[in-house]
Amino acid sequence: MRLRPIAYDDIAELRALAQETGVGFTSLPDSQEFLSAKIDKAVAAFEARVPPEERLYFFVLEDETSGELAGCCAIEAEVGRETPFYHYRVGKLAHSSVQLDLHRTIDTLFLSSDHTGDAEVASLFLRPAYRRDRNGTLLSKARWLFMAEFRECFPDKVLAEMRGAFSADGVNPFWESLGSHFFPMEFKRADQLTGLGQKSFIGELMPKYPIYTPFLPQAARDCIGQVHEHTRPALEMLKKEGLRWEGYIDIFDGGPTVEAYIDDVRAIRHSHCVSVEIGDAGLEQSERPGWLAASTGMADFRCSWIGRGPSDDGVVTLTPREAARLGVGSGGRLRLLET
Repeated sequence: MRLRPIAYDDIAELRALAQETGVGFTSLPDSQEFLSAKIDKAVAAFEARVPPEERLYFFVLEDETSGELAGCCAIEAEVGRETPFYHYRVGKLAHSSVQLDLHRTIDTLFLSSDHTGDAEVASLFLRPAYRRDRNGTLLSKARWLFMAEFRECFPDKVLAEMRGAFSADGVNPFWESLGSHFFPMEFKRADQLTGLGQKSFIGELMPKYPIYTPFLPQAARDCIGQVHEHTRPALEMLKKEGLRWEGYIDIFDGGPTVEAYIDDVRAIRHSHCVSVEIGDAGLEQSERPGWLAASTGMADFRCSWIGRGPSDDGVVTLTPREAARLGVGSGGRLRLLET
């Protein structure tokens, strides 16, 4: 398995991925036109044909044996530059009466665009058949190696939006109790519009004043900050990297947004660069590879597991097959991360 930038001829496989993602996965809608435009934008980003703040880096995880795309992930260099990037900020309002000697603290939701200009890790999806052999870890952590290698292309902070909680039949109580009253459409339609980048209706139709959560049914309040069952593994990986929930949620499904300063992310702090030597195919392999290796070019970025770590003098020895998978030769350079 190897991760690489998406290419123009991946469109059919990307469409297949989009059809499998399910409800609430807003960043990968099933639209040939939209996905083709996403590929165009990603190719331009990897080729540095657009300014750093406008770049969308979109990666795919490829099964070298079958040629099939097993999954995808992305990095948005800065959100909210073209269209507002909305969240609800969970806050509190205190009310008191001296005469009655009463004090109440009420949870509230404020419409916010506080994350404008932050980077976002997004669009992480792994096909069910490939949810094994640490493929999810490769897909998630490869993005940090890319950001570490090209740190100058990113701002100070990074966030990730987590898909909210849904019932088995695809119902989200948070949407049913709140969003549906302001948007005269089904969740799936609102979800599709935001995925297609048509977000202006959010600011136009959502209330500008704080929402008092006690007015919501308990089922909707229970959704605040909760994630879809399929999203829990991704959330746990992000938490291990140091991303935390700071009280921001998705305005449609109530899922949490986790965030961190980029320089504090574990994988970025602990990755380092080494030189490469090519050995023979009989090099000793660990049963459970604990090292991720990433190449250092942008347009030809590659990331995969390797069977061993570096020597004390900062040299890693690869098999010919590992070297070919990463597109690196003897004397080249790799960024490594021990997991």
